[in-house]
Amino acid sequence: MNNPLLQLNEIPQFDALKAEHIQPAMQTAMNEARLTIAEIKNQNDATWENTITPLTDLSERVGRIWGVVAHINSVADTPEWRDAYNALIPEVTQFFTEISQDQDLYQRYKSIRNSSAFAQRKDEEKRKLEHDLRDFVLSGAELPEDKQKRFADLQSLGAQLSASFSQNVLDATDAFSLLIEDKQELSGLPESMLQMLQQNAEAHHQTGYLIGLQMPHYLAIMQFADNRNLREKIYRAYIKRASDLDSEQRDNTPHINQILQTSAEEALLLDYPNAATLSLVTKMADTPKQVIDFLRDLVKKARPFAEKEMQELRQWAKEQGLSDALQPWDIAYYSEKLRESRYAFSEEEVKQYFPATDVLQGLFQLIEELYQVTFQETNRPVWHSDVRYFRLMRNNQEIGGIYLDLYARQGKKSGAWMNDYCGRRLCADGRLQLPIAYLVCNFAPPVDGKAYLSHHEIVTLFHEMGHGLHHLLTQIEELGVSGINGVEWDAVELPSQLMENFAWEYDVLSSMSCHKTTKERLPEPLFAKMKSAKNFQTGMFVVRQMEFALFDLLIYSEKQQPCQWQEILNQVRQEVAVIPAIEENRFAHSFSHIFAGGYSAGYYSYIWAEILSADVYAAFEEENNRSQTGKRFWQEILSRGGSRSASENFKAFRGREPQSDALLKQLGLVLA
Repeated sequence: MNNPLLQLNEIPQFDALKAEHIQPAMQTAMNEARLTIAEIKNQNDATWENTITPLTDLSERVGRIWGVVAHINSVADTPEWRDAYNALIPEVTQFFTEISQDQDLYQRYKSIRNSSAFAQRKDEEKRKLEHDLRDFVLSGAELPEDKQKRFADLQSLGAQLSASFSQNVLDATDAFSLLIEDKQELSGLPESMLQMLQQNAEAHHQTGYLIGLQMPHYLAIMQFADNRNLREKIYRAYIKRASDLDSEQRDNTPHINQILQTSAEEALLLDYPNAATLSLVTKMADTPKQVIDFLRDLVKKARPFAEKEMQELRQWAKEQGLSDALQPWDIAYYSEKLRESRYAFSEEEVKQYFPATDVLQGLFQLIEELYQVTFQETNRPVWHSDVRYFRLMRNNQEIGGIYLDLYARQGKKSGAWMNDYCGRRLCADGRLQLPIAYLVCNFAPPVDGKAYLSHHEIVTLFHEMGHGLHHLLTQIEELGVSGINGVEWDAVELPSQLMENFAWEYDVLSSMSCHKTTKERLPEPLFAKMKSAKNFQTGMFVVRQMEFALFDLLIYSEKQQPCQWQEILNQVRQEVAVIPAIEENRFAHSFSHIFAGGYSAGYYSYIWAEILSADVYAAFEEENNRSQTGKRFWQEILSRGGSRSASENFKAFRGREPQSDALLKQLGLVLA
């Protein structure tokens, strides 16, 4: 019982965790859970109290331990931790599949659903039970025994493949480094980025400038390096990660094939024609065709803008002296130069105004205005010295908490995400369990102890905090539908995308700004330039997102797997893309969202939810009272979690069905 993974209360001892704790903790928790399940099944009558409550308890305990193990694997990967994590994936997957296929438990749940007492349960409890019954079916509870066994094997294999896919991408990212000794080779890079690369070299006991493939390094070179050969070298290294052009050991080709095969076979076992159709059972959208039509309609609206933007960029590059064709490694560089020329400011100029600490304080002030809650920093055990913990307070009462892990480093997965440590729940003993979330980003690390954020990074921080607030501000007390739990996947981006809009409001940005040298606030004229540049190359951005979303949905819609996914990607690019891809581009091999991140046949969710978020933000603009509208948004959407459908939540807030006009206007995709 000295194992910290077996003592995961409201203050987990992250600093005491070791790889050797994983196996004994998980096996102890799973064995105890199995004993409890046997006791549950031995009771005659099935009631909420003798079946659902204890099953929720044990599932949460095992799930929380495994959630912490998976979290540490993504933010502080070490060979020892990874080995212990990978070794247990089959056993843990088997445990949860075992529960979800258990005929006795399934029958007890159905019995509770059909009992006269069920009508007296709270609405959130009823919805949770309906979800549970659906999930029993989707886990194979109604399959014959031999097919159940096969389904369980596929679930285990799928979990292992996803973990391995993700680890290959991380390893490929961390494996590359390029030392530049001559500063002249890095001309064009702002001083802060040079310092970042110099600091990286020092951390690796080298002299000069050490470039990796972590996002802050990659973007610094692609956007600012005058050295075209260097841009090409970094670009080629980045786009071949975890592929056949990278290393046989890290090649994700067989993983993609197997993931597609596994998901297709699972769908067929459950009597769905393909993985995409199965995926949509738990989403707002009804059929793959509906989503594909929606995406292609958006392509039609966005592509003329994208083509015009691309032509402008080619012309600009030519005027700047580029004698041959514009290549993928030129896009970000000349785009930045064109934007600077057209709008008379640079991203680096803006970045000087935004110290990370001030940005965070300004974000907290905005959240207080919207929802009358405050954040208080508190010392807690953490997994890395960069990590900070904040309690969320309302009327001097704690209502939740959040860990912030903002900076890129080796051993940390790229990207940005929010995940939960635990959800809000009224426990059987009357104790209210408060929700706690992790918010993870990969911003450029502090230089000389101080970090500054680009506006793009501020938008990312606001986005992830939107997810965090969705989880923390729930008022639901039933775990399965509180916070982000039970929310349809294609609606879960609504609160995060809504928050992005506030990062484009002057009073918000001004309040969190303090110039690096002058200490001045963000000047209004500079903000006006930023605002006019907001939709710069939006058409190109939207068709890029449509390329990802269509590729995802089309490959998972194939019945025969593995399909010719590279060929499908090429066809989608022909239909959608305005930026030509070089033959060596191996984008799919590091597309973790759809092969390792839960967005399989669901990448469209970003743009689907953006229609909802743009329409919701329009209400904030119409009413022009953040506190008042924020209160309604909390009441009708954030507080509800998954206790009502996303459609019901939206209509309760907006008083009508969603409309796409607000999004097209927001993106500047409306012809003048």
